[in-house]
Amino acid sequence: MCNLLVPETRLLTVDPAEAGMRLDAFAAQVCSELTRAAVQRLIASDAIRLNQKHVSKSGRVKVGDLVEIHWPAPEPAALQPENIPLDILYEDDELIVVNKPRGMVVHPAPGHYSGTAVHALLYHCQGRLAGLNGVLRPGVVHRIDKDTSGALVFAKTDRAFLSLSAQLSAHSMERRYHAIAVGSLQEDSLIIDKPIGRHPVERTKMAVTDKNSRSAVTHIQVLERFDGLTYVEARLETGRTHQIRVHMSYIGRPLLGDGLYGAPAAAKVAALAARRLPDLNGQALHAKVLGFEHPVTGRQITLETELPAYFQNCLAILRDGKEAENGKK
Repeated sequence: MCNLLVPETRLLTVDPAEAGMRLDAFAAQVCSELTRAAVQRLIASDAIRLNQKHVSKSGRVKVGDLVEIHWPAPEPAALQPENIPLDILYEDDELIVVNKPRGMVVHPAPGHYSGTAVHALLYHCQGRLAGLNGVLRPGVVHRIDKDTSGALVFAKTDRAFLSLSAQLSAHSMERRYHAIAVGSLQEDSLIIDKPIGRHPVERTKMAVTDKNSRSAVTHIQVLERFDGLTYVEARLETGRTHQIRVHMSYIGRPLLGDGLYGAPAAAKVAALAARRLPDLNGQALHAKVLGFEHPVTGRQITLETELPAYFQNCLAILRDGKEAENGKK
């Protein structure tokens, strides 16, 4: 995903799933914040090139082609460290893992220029974060949504950033999320293997689509069933934007409290659940387990977080209701 506030260059190799796409469609998929028209303007100004050559917006990409994307942006003001408390799960000279609370944005973005996890880490780490990901995203290896809580790893050194990013790309980083879905899942486990791309109409959303998309695989395991709701674990094989939320909505089981992807058909059940769960605010989704190989020692590190209070309270209310219902039988 492109950061429109930071001047930078991206070099991308076309893989088999993307072969045959128009250059403008390929670039719009990678820089999902840009409209197709904006991408076409960049192509026209020679800011997007194919195999080091200027080509038209309708040029087709082939397997192995090299796409260069250059975009200028105003130099942002230097980020100011902020003394914000952090829940630190692990830390050494190379990296730090934090348990991000719900409501905190990971890095500065339009509308969020303070109070982010990056601001807090700059203070805690005294500015020592990897710089390969740009001035607004120092140390950021991966992200979770503002209203999703849980484990995130940040790199303090460039070598740690490169190693962790490679593990993420190779799908060897373990990421397990816990969530409450609206509706009942009949299967105890399932694999959702559906490509995800930018929604064709609503630009703030992602969607399951075969057009301008990338492969996305989510493994779902049922943990507990309630009346009209299901407590699940979701293991990410890939890491697309909003992947779990999109996949669960696609199968008709959107996450409880998800105002963006909540399916209309589930609105009645969600409304009933919300009345039973008055403290729910945002999607019930928590990054519970994070595992990776240490960039320097090679040691496997696996960290597990406790469910946040709002999530535990939701489960307690649901379990109480389940016991009460069973007692009537």
